[in-house]
Formats: sequence, structure tokens, C-alpha cells
Amino acid sequence: MHTVLVVDDDQKLLKMLQRTLTYENLNVLTATNGVEALPVVDSKKPDLLIVDWMMPKMDGISLIRHLREDGNKTMALMLTARDAIENRVDGLESGADDYLVKPFAPAELVARVHALLRRIEPKPESQAVAYLDVRLDPLTREAWRGKLGLALTLTEFNLLHLLLRHPRQVLERAFILSEVWGYDFGGDDNVLEIYIGYLRKKLEQGGGSRLIHTVRGIGYVLREE
Repeated sequence: MHTVLVVDDDQKLLKMLQRTLTYENLNVLTATNGVEALPVVDSKKPDLLIVDWMMPKMDGISLIRHLREDGNKTMALMLTARDAIENRVDGLESGADDYLVKPFAPAELVARVHALLRRIEPKPESQAVAYLDVRLDPLTREAWRGKLGLALTLTEFNLLHLLLRHPRQVLERAFILSEVWGYDFGGDDNVLEIYIGYLRKKLEQGGGSRLIHTVRGIGYVLREE
């Protein structure tokens, strides 16, 4: 049974989420702010965090950033009423893996939770893969470009793994979203563009050549310049 930690200062919403997710056969823990959540994350090691953006003491952005800086890669779903694209970017750049705007339908939340949890389940593709000077080992969760180790989040790792399994093949955006995120974003696929940018930056650090290329109107391809 997966464990989910819900962090929100709205008691009514907190109870609704606890009830909804418990019905989905998940072990649900709760906290009302980031400060309260930190020791729960350390002691209970949940599989997924559902975090409200605006909270007293420590908000959701600060909580996720703190965890990422501390090396914690627990999957995180950000909840917020802020729906502007710059807010979505801020949420994802903090280290969140997905973003859900309030008000939302419980069914959509459940679908996203299950999609995120599927991403932490062992994949059948456990063999190491490589293309040019990029290598990735699914078993150790390590990746390199040349001799340089790449510090990747879980989402970045899964995205690179997919690209490495299909070198020189143009992958459609919908296919990438389905394979890495596990569900259809309903047309809002800016998150893919954001994560491609993150991955490019890490692959190109130290002067590395560009390997991930945009194919306009279709998607992305991993190939030489």
C-alpha cells in the first residue's frame, strides 16, 4: 500500500482529500503546513506529497525546495488557486512533479495521484542504456554524460530514459506525456517543454553539445547536432 502525505491548512479540504484517497486504498497522512510536514516526511517516508501552495509558517514552494535541496526526491503534486503559466513554472521549478489548480474535481486528483504513483513503480526496462556519451542505469538510478554524473529528479530521469530508449526517433509530445507522466494533460503540455529545458541544461553543462532537439509541430528527438 502506498503512503501519501497531504499538506494543507484548509481543514475541510484536508478531510475531503483524506477520505477520497483512503477510499482509493492509500495510506493517508496529513499535516497543516510545511514545518509540521518535515518530520513526517523524515519518519514516515511517504511515496507521494500533495502540497498546498499557500500555507502559514512554511508554504508549499518552500517545503518542496527544502526537500529537494536536502536530496529528497519524493514525488510531489502542488495544489494552488494560482493558474497563470508563470505560477505553474514557479511550482515546477521548485521541484514539484505536477500541478493541479483549485477548484478541481476529486476524480482528476485521483487520476493524477495514481499516475504519479505509477512512475515510482519498478519499470520492466531495467537494462542500462546509452547513446553517444550519455549513459543511464535504471537499477542504480544514475546517469552520466561522459565522466560527469547528472543530478536528475525522478521526472528528468524518466524523461531521459525514454529518449535514450528511442535515439534518433522523433517522439510525439502526446507519446512522451503518456509514457513519462502517465496521463493526458488536456492540451496543457507546457510542463513537457519546461522539463525538456531542465534536461537540456544538465546535459549541456560544461559545454556539452545539444542532443535533445525540437521537431516543430511534432515533438522531440535525441540525436547529434
